[in-house]
Amino acid sequence: MSDEHKAAIAAGRIEATAVRDYLEALETNRPKPGRRPSAESLKSKRDAIDAEIGEAKPIKRLLLMQERRDIEAAIEELQVEPDMASVEDGFVTHAANYGQRKGIQYATWREFGVPADMLARAGITRGG
Repeated sequence: MSDEHKAAIAAGRIEATAVRDYLEALETNRPKPGRRPSAESLKSKRDAIDAEIGEAKPIKRLLLMQERRDIEAAIEELQVEPDMASVEDGFVTHAANYGQRKGIQYATWREFGVPADMLARAGITRGG
């Protein structure tokens, strides 16, 4: 395998990683229906469960324990946000080459949910 071929493979991996990271972050941060709970409301709900759990009967206690775990996971999820600026920069740098190499059209990017302004920044146009 030539050095040129190895460099092309490495470039392809870098492009694919940048595009994948952006698409995963985009999917993770998609707005969900309904109002997003605040960390404070989740913590107060957890505190109410803690107060109730000690006197609950076994089945109710089991269900409260699971609900408390679910709430703690939701609180943690609120605190962990991907560095969108970093993944956006990687996408802008590599998406056009990746898309051209893989034959991905503008409409497909949009159908996935990539905003039009992000595609414009990346140099991906409707005309191809």
